[in-house]
Amino acid sequence: MTAPSRVEPAHDLTVAAGAEALFRSTFGGAADCVWAAPGRVNLIGEHVDYAGGLVLPFALPYVTVVASRIRNDDLMRCVSTHTTDRWQGAVSEVAPGRPSGWAAYLAGVLWALRESGIAPAGTGFDVAVHSTVPVGSGLSSSAALECAFALAVADSLGLPTNTDGRRTLIDACIRAENEIVGAATGGMDQSVAMLARPGHALLLDCRSGDSRLVPLDFASAGAQLLVMDTNAPHKLADGQYGARRATIERACANLGVDTLRDIRDVDGALAALTVPQSVPRVRHVLAEIRRVVEVTELLAQNRIADIGDVLTRSHRSLRDDYEVSSVELDCAVEAALDAGAWGARMTGGGFGGSAIALVPVDRVEDVVAHVLHRAASASLPTPQFLSATPSSAARRL
Repeated sequence: MTAPSRVEPAHDLTVAAGAEALFRSTFGGAADCVWAAPGRVNLIGEHVDYAGGLVLPFALPYVTVVASRIRNDDLMRCVSTHTTDRWQGAVSEVAPGRPSGWAAYLAGVLWALRESGIAPAGTGFDVAVHSTVPVGSGLSSSAALECAFALAVADSLGLPTNTDGRRTLIDACIRAENEIVGAATGGMDQSVAMLARPGHALLLDCRSGDSRLVPLDFASAGAQLLVMDTNAPHKLADGQYGARRATIERACANLGVDTLRDIRDVDGALAALTVPQSVPRVRHVLAEIRRVVEVTELLAQNRIADIGDVLTRSHRSLRDDYEVSSVELDCAVEAALDAGAWGARMTGGGFGGSAIALVPVDRVEDVVAHVLHRAASASLPTPQFLSATPSSAARRL
């Protein structure tokens, strides 16, 4: 049986019940607490977070739920409804690359909190996970897992989970992903998972860490944002993402700046680069930051339809200058545009994953049908379509 093309979000309590049932059957008794954290989609601002840029993501109504119980013997035991692979081990033995796989996102968070002195030495956890965020879709299932568990740890230890407390946990989640998992990500995904609000996008300055909420109402403009999961999984720890980040870091060193946000003379900076491959990479980052500003200004004027052209320009830059798109992503984007979308682009780290399309509501079914047809004609995986309604940040259930 083929999977349905539409993936509707489940109620939080339904997802929580899956995590709690697994917890009881595996560990016995009840969990201390249950937290949910959302996946995210980035409206605009791709591959600029680690360059000190601006990004504009929002939380999705798809969540990862963690049911957990604290231990005092340095042991972690991790299970998930999505895999038969279980992990248990001593937190004191967690190190870069150890453990590997999905449990690294959990163990890495506790490791980071212990390294920073927030969680006491000897602290361990039993953890059960259930999720509706598609894994490998570029919708940040990893950050959802990290943030749900980080808040569960804070809750169990009596630590603050207000905005300031969440910012501290964001730092721990980023460190876990960078140092233990080995994925050279920036802080966008963790920030929106922790700080989002329904009906808003989060404008995040990745240089200063400052953020503000931006009202985002597609329905008011007779529009819908479709998430098109190409079902071509992407992997950020496979070297390609890290290579792009390393290129930007070398370019900054070449130009004598801390981040590309410090560049004022774009043409002069591009001419000064000594490694030819870095020129299109830097050109993308600088242009993408300007596109975030452009979209934010359009949203302030409620000119939703005009965002479409900016999204499409972003995709072409990611495809041609940054070279992080894929056959599946390009197919979905072009098919959506051909069927009447106002704009479309890949979203997330790329190399597979998801694309988004801004579509007038009377063209949604046509876009869905055409994207499916084009994928089938090219013998590509069958895409799935998700609801992209700006939703809530991580929360206790």
